[in-house]
Amino acid sequence: MANKRDYYEVLGVAKGASQDEIKKAYRKLAVQFHPDKNPGDHTAEEKFKEVGEAYDVLSDEQKRAAYDRYGHAAFAGGSPGAGGGFRGGFHDPMDIFREVFGGGGGGGDIFDMFFGGGGGGRRRGAGGAQRGSDLRYGLEISLEEAAKGVEKELEFERLISCKTCSGSGSKSGSGTKQCRTCGGVGQVIRSGGIFQIQQTCPECQGSGQTISDPCRDCGGVGRAKDKTRIRLKIPAGIEDGSRLRSSGNGDAGTKGGPSGDLYVVISIKAHDLFERDGFDLHCEVPVGYPTAALGGEVTVPTLDGKATVKVPAGTQTGATFRLRGQGMKRLDADRRGDLYVHVQVAVPTKLNAEQREKLQEFAKALGEHHSPMQESFFERAKKFFF
Repeated sequence: MANKRDYYEVLGVAKGASQDEIKKAYRKLAVQFHPDKNPGDHTAEEKFKEVGEAYDVLSDEQKRAAYDRYGHAAFAGGSPGAGGGFRGGFHDPMDIFREVFGGGGGGGDIFDMFFGGGGGGRRRGAGGAQRGSDLRYGLEISLEEAAKGVEKELEFERLISCKTCSGSGSKSGSGTKQCRTCGGVGQVIRSGGIFQIQQTCPECQGSGQTISDPCRDCGGVGRAKDKTRIRLKIPAGIEDGSRLRSSGNGDAGTKGGPSGDLYVVISIKAHDLFERDGFDLHCEVPVGYPTAALGGEVTVPTLDGKATVKVPAGTQTGATFRLRGQGMKRLDADRRGDLYVHVQVAVPTKLNAEQREKLQEFAKALGEHHSPMQESFFERAKKFFF
């Protein structure tokens, strides 16, 4: 924990930052350090994990409160994971007390004694059964995929129940013996001054039994690494930074415990034409000088193809036209946001002699101040010129 950077420093936000500020900082850094944009760059990969871990804590009010009070020690049992398929459990903020009193985050500690925990722990069940860790997977999709929804195949590595021993850890499937450390009770007593502290046995992890003939493939652990493929549906209108949960696709539990979950964190690639703002889209479209001056129609891109916008005579750079229902689908309703087209008047950069001559004649015919914008500006600037 000593080498961990402060989560607020990792995201570049103040300690009192709002959730919107934290989310915005995370989005920017996640895109910057995403493995797909930095292939083979291990430094960027580590930073991506670090950013994801910081966001996972600071975006959750309970975890953030625990972190603000106890720092990284609040998650001493195992920090939240980050990045595509990286492991990390989500632990009870009270584990800090278990760490201090020697409980090791495994139940059966001073808090269980005082508050009726019964020695079971938050994640550990009867016989030492323990829930598997949750996993985190970073998935980058295009804006078009986010707009219309898409199904993706994910491949990641996780711990599954050993196929050789069916998760028992025993070569024979029943090769267990009574734990010598706790005498089969699953709990040990530690003296701490005036206290006697009951905690989970570190030898058998609370099961009361140890493996007498460990499985050769998993070494008696009962779990082994394996590549897993799943198909995940991404809903239309999903936002950057959203998290989707795939239940039961995390690490397998131990001794019959349930599997953890897979959390897929969505990042959306920057688009060449569109910029997203919630469920609205913005697009800058160049308009030729003659069309801007005389008026006409301009073809503009949309996520569904193309559309036509009528440009009135005298249109200036910065003019905005709204196309209703041409934005992103809303997750909470069967309707879409809007597309805002921002005009950029395209001024020709290369003129031949004939074009230059005619343009000069045109400028002479217009006079010095031929637009309301110029007239307004020079009226306000008089005191500087005279």
